[in-house]
Amino acid sequence: MNKNTKINALLLVVVAALAVLPLALGLGDGEKEPFTGADAQAETAITEIDPDYDPWFSPLYEPPSGEIESALFALQAALGAGVLAYYFGLRRGRRQGELRATAGQERRGAGGGAEEPTVRKA
Repeated sequence: MNKNTKINALLLVVVAALAVLPLALGLGDGEKEPFTGADAQAETAITEIDPDYDPWFSPLYEPPSGEIESALFALQAALGAGVLAYYFGLRRGRRQGELRATAGQERRGAGGGAEEPTVRKA
């Protein structure tokens, strides 16, 4: 195995451990909702400290269930990842196109004695 394969395998093991260990060790046992987000935990802590607390804002849309809320969050994450992947793919494609174009000009001679083409590094 080469170095990159070993690093990728190690990273895969670490990610799997991060996903499985909290469940295997029972870190959420004894709680009503063991793996809630920070927002729900903050809301619980605030109501314990000050039961008469009145929030400044209310949500624009309150999903009917936690599953729908999770699905909307996953959709948001997928759209963000898609936009980033498109952007980085576009940058890479443009850079490769520029490199191919300059390589083609150099092979053809670029007009005999003309200045050397500059390659922009992104």
